[in-house]
Amino acid sequence: MSETTASVTAAAASTSPGTSGTVIAESATPRGRRARIALRGLQILLALFYAIASALPKLIAHPSATEGFEELGWGSTGMYIIGTLELAGAIALLIPVLQSVAAVALSALMVGAFIVSITAFEGENAATPLILIVPLALIAWARRSSNADLLRLVRRRA
Repeated sequence: MSETTASVTAAAASTSPGTSGTVIAESATPRGRRARIALRGLQILLALFYAIASALPKLIAHPSATEGFEELGWGSTGMYIIGTLELAGAIALLIPVLQSVAAVALSALMVGAFIVSITAFEGENAATPLILIVPLALIAWARRSSNADLLRLVRRRA
């Protein structure tokens, strides 16, 4: 079931003689709805961050991005690859069937960024990737049901 489909469950059915089988449906609780909206808002914020603040400087070869990659010895190729991965992850965070996988992939990218920060840049800005892993892990866990939908799609295509 997609996240935009309203959750309707049969709560009770009337079984008294002379009445038809009426099904009473209950909607999602307001608290659950607010949590889904907040999680979606978090996904949008993270997607904007990764697309605009992180991927864009790399993809347009902004001097702030190029100097770090030159210092690493990765050059423009490494910068464009990382920028492309970040942009792909940002877009995938907004696609319901890919959101959990995107959060896991971006978390793995952040683990790599943390390791590079510690080893090559003496810990400068090393907390940023760790901080970003927390909401990504929350999204990956909360949207884990989308993995089954993705698996169904992949199996259907094969």
